[in-house]
Amino acid sequence: MSATSHQQHRRRRTYALIATAAGLATVGALAAALPATASAGESTGKGGHGHHHSRYQDVQLLSFNDLHGNLEPPAGSSGRVTELQADGTTKTIDAGGVEYLATHLRQAREGEKYSITAAGGDMVGASPLISGLFHDEPTIEALNKLDLDVTSVGNHEFDEGAKELARLQKGGCHPKDGCYTDKKFEGADFPYLAANVLDEKTGKPILKPYWVWKKRDVKVGFIGVTLEDTPGVVSAEGVKGLKFKDEVETINKYAKVLQRQGVKSIVALIHEGGAPASASYNYDCDAPGAGDGVSGPIVDIAKNITPQVDALVTGHTHAAYVCSIDDPSGKPRMVTSAASFGRLYTDTTLTYDRYTGDIARTAVKSANRVVTRDVPKAPDMTRLISKWNTLAAPIGNRAIGYISADIPSAGTESPLGDLIADAQLAYGKELDPETDLALMNPGGIRAPLTFAAKGAEGDGVVTYAEGFTVQPFSNTLNLQDLTGAQLIQVLKEQVSGTNAASPKVLQISSGLTYTLDLTKSGADRVVTDSIKLNGEAINPTATYRVAMNNFLAGGGDGFPTLGQGTNDLVGTDDLTVLEKYLTANSSATNPIAPPAANRITVVQ
Repeated sequence: MSATSHQQHRRRRTYALIATAAGLATVGALAAALPATASAGESTGKGGHGHHHSRYQDVQLLSFNDLHGNLEPPAGSSGRVTELQADGTTKTIDAGGVEYLATHLRQAREGEKYSITAAGGDMVGASPLISGLFHDEPTIEALNKLDLDVTSVGNHEFDEGAKELARLQKGGCHPKDGCYTDKKFEGADFPYLAANVLDEKTGKPILKPYWVWKKRDVKVGFIGVTLEDTPGVVSAEGVKGLKFKDEVETINKYAKVLQRQGVKSIVALIHEGGAPASASYNYDCDAPGAGDGVSGPIVDIAKNITPQVDALVTGHTHAAYVCSIDDPSGKPRMVTSAASFGRLYTDTTLTYDRYTGDIARTAVKSANRVVTRDVPKAPDMTRLISKWNTLAAPIGNRAIGYISADIPSAGTESPLGDLIADAQLAYGKELDPETDLALMNPGGIRAPLTFAAKGAEGDGVVTYAEGFTVQPFSNTLNLQDLTGAQLIQVLKEQVSGTNAASPKVLQISSGLTYTLDLTKSGADRVVTDSIKLNGEAINPTATYRVAMNNFLAGGGDGFPTLGQGTNDLVGTDDLTVLEKYLTANSSATNPIAPPAANRITVVQ
């Protein structure tokens, strides 16, 4: 089917849509009132010609971000949110799962004549087995059923490269694995926006840069971008032939394009985010002042994006916030993020002024809503999950190990991070007995291992599907030589350079110990004299054999020194390494206990 006929074939709702680009939602309340001339429901008439309808029209914007193919309710802490109570205490709520997300979104749309659903990137990639095993076709099918209107690309949309992203957009069977069912994969019913992702040869965006939603006389434009540093967090193969431009410059450029087309109401979908001051999804981000409750890259981005943009839907950091941050003209503007894995969605009201064609910014309201599991499951999503689980079951249900309790993946040093690093060290010693240590990037650990049975496997059983959810990237496990001086520098790069503001603390294998002093700044936070291997100080001139995945070995995640290693040896994929370790070191009668996570001494 041609791209044109395929586009005509797609489901579109009753309103007309103009092809352009991008989308996520906003959260919070900018308070204030509408201009005194009219309220949102008041009929003002037009020029005395008898055309009576309101000057102001509320447009509902529902948004979410960083779904990562989590069709089923995420396990452990990945499937919970923290809620701030009126008395200042907090409680956790089980959340997520597309069966529930679909119900919540459909209920939220009831009675809303003007409703848009947008997303902020990372819809796919780093996905659990039910989606990842099938190159995320199941997630695209689910998003189509959710009536998603538009999304920006995220960094994980590039995990398998630009050609695979284009296939997810346009449809067609996988070039190597073919079709998984008797029906051809139709691709996304919604546009992926990639305004700042250019083809190196042509200099043009690889997908649409913007998109315009239109219903009757109401028009809202969306511009979609991913973080400029995508090449630093994606394998080199995934971004081959691509150029990633500055987020602010790109959004400002296309805001002018939209303005010239008569589109005055603009939302930016940005796959970049911030760090909230609270872990509770419903905290007041604007206490004591506008935007005081969030820090990180999104703050500077928000402060520099043209005032022509009315709201920012963000992502990437998996955090929850609804903040107002002043634009360059000093006026507050809503900036939102709905955590990750489908646990929240943002419900934003954009008040459209028919006289100006713009959003009445002072009337914008937004809030994050929990995707609770106390609502009916959406039957169409249950059928979709059942279909793909049936196909995945022969692979996913196989037991690969046994654990005695939950093995968490959260924290500066996590028990699961230690276990994975130990598995990589053990495999490294199989490849080369001289292997000294292993380093694992925390972003490569996507979920905890939970003791409670997910299906019929029994408590404490780790299935292949659960292992896949933890390590879904198919990275290879590599060995390389580093000098002691380089190893010390690598540890300092955790908290300096591109990682200075948001440290990326590597998970380390047994025998490596050091102190992380967070009262200091920059590279000094890693206390050099404390770095020891098996109780002995690191010798700057000695050579150490280090195991790591190929992403780190290429200098990824802000570790350029790891890209300078020598004597490379490439092994098997990282999930096989974890499986081998669990199989060799656990049984039903002798399960693995969670590691103590006591290798890094943190001073705060």
